[in-house]
Amino acid sequence: MTTWRQEQLAEVIAEELSDLIRTRMKDPRIGFASITDVELSGDLRHAKVFVSVLGAPEEQRATLQGLEHAAGFLRHELAQRLTIRHTPDILFRLDESIERGTRILQLIHEMETQGQMASSSEGARGPTPAIERQEHPSEARAPQRNDQT
Repeated sequence: MTTWRQEQLAEVIAEELSDLIRTRMKDPRIGFASITDVELSGDLRHAKVFVSVLGAPEEQRATLQGLEHAAGFLRHELAQRLTIRHTPDILFRLDESIERGTRILQLIHEMETQGQMASSSEGARGPTPAIERQEHPSEARAPQRNDQT
């Protein structure tokens, strides 16, 4: 269970780390990375920072290594910017949720394309038989309302 303070501090840490990575990091290993989420421990001493990196798996690993190498620097810079008693230790994790979402959307698109191809091939065979609605016996016996207003 996360508290309001954890959520607020995690949001501020994500914003500050994003700014630090964008403006202060000069490591060539760090590619196009964005902070997607920060999870703080209950005592606010440890922060898991989820990073999404565009590029090949080798580029993602290199970016993660660059960020892990700079974790001390980032923690020091974070301490300068935040007014909290203890600056949390930072652990970087690769966030693959965007890639998974893209893969799921691609699979859905492929299934839709296959469904359209299948329906168009059925259309080439001839018209699909129309489904006629049969009246249920209980509907036939339903009393008719006389609205006399």
